[in-house]
Amino acid sequence: MKLFYIQCNSLPFLPSLSFLNSLYPSMTVLQPCELPPSLCYFSRIINSPVKAIQQYSPAHTDAVTSVAALKSDLCVSGGKDKTVVIYNWRSGAVLKRFLGHEREVTKVACVFESNRFFSASRDKTVMMWELSGNSGPSQHFPGHDLVVTGLAVSPDASQLCTGSRDNTICKWDIETGECLCRTAISRNLVTHLCWVPGEPYIIQTSEDKLIRMWDSRELQVAHTFPGKQHIQTYCDVSHDGRYCISSSNGFAGEGCEATLWDLRQTRNRVREYKGHFQTIASCIFLPKSLGLTPVIATSSHDCMVKIWNQDTGGDLQGTTWSMNVTTRPSNFLSYSLIS
Repeated sequence: MKLFYIQCNSLPFLPSLSFLNSLYPSMTVLQPCELPPSLCYFSRIINSPVKAIQQYSPAHTDAVTSVAALKSDLCVSGGKDKTVVIYNWRSGAVLKRFLGHEREVTKVACVFESNRFFSASRDKTVMMWELSGNSGPSQHFPGHDLVVTGLAVSPDASQLCTGSRDNTICKWDIETGECLCRTAISRNLVTHLCWVPGEPYIIQTSEDKLIRMWDSRELQVAHTFPGKQHIQTYCDVSHDGRYCISSSNGFAGEGCEATLWDLRQTRNRVREYKGHFQTIASCIFLPKSLGLTPVIATSSHDCMVKIWNQDTGGDLQGTTWSMNVTTRPSNFLSYSLIS
């Protein structure tokens, strides 16, 4: 079974079944699921009869702020209710709830198929949790002076990188909790961090409108991409490590774009994806195994989720989903592809 889910706060959307069937003709596509205010996804099943859609109880008592795939059937989420939750999407049940943060959780991160996961918070700390441990944190990473807004785990799960609105980037030893390096850059209000697969580099977006590539070995800036016109809210790296995508804030169609960057050769802008009317909160690369066309997904405060052709910059017909909501999406868009 393969599952693909997109999470935008507590906001379910209804994608076009005709589009999904045309994009993946060999697949049987399930009717989109309207899940609880904790998780929204739609799924596709290969060679399996369509099953009844179930609705589950909420995993959080307030808005979900971040979600990541932990196991083939588990995801980890953080919320404004200060909790971190392990959620079994197969059964729709909360497997475990973790308590320890004093303010809302801003980001969660993990290495897929690991038993450890991490959360950042407005309480200025990062915590590590164990799937098989108790409900308290197994490691603390204090040291930032303001809310922690960036969180990335190295591919080998040995190091952690965090960023904050205090203008600093920190690298941590996961086992000891020791801060190995700390670097500050004036006006570098971090909005997001992501590790480049197979490389010692970390991509970082900021409210100073810049995207930086850090060398994690000495925690020094290895490259700064050409500045944008608007605050950069989020970033993601392609699975082959060749490209980075960042998203911009904006209003009334001014700004509100996602930008593709070359990481291997020119390190320049490749193309832009325009069509949203308010801030793009999140942007991700979707796996190539989902179809022949490489695609990118974006979510915006205009309550739209869009799928884009990575090569042409055009949004794919039938892939703009409007959400009937009373609040804007959170700063997280995620997928999980599970064999």
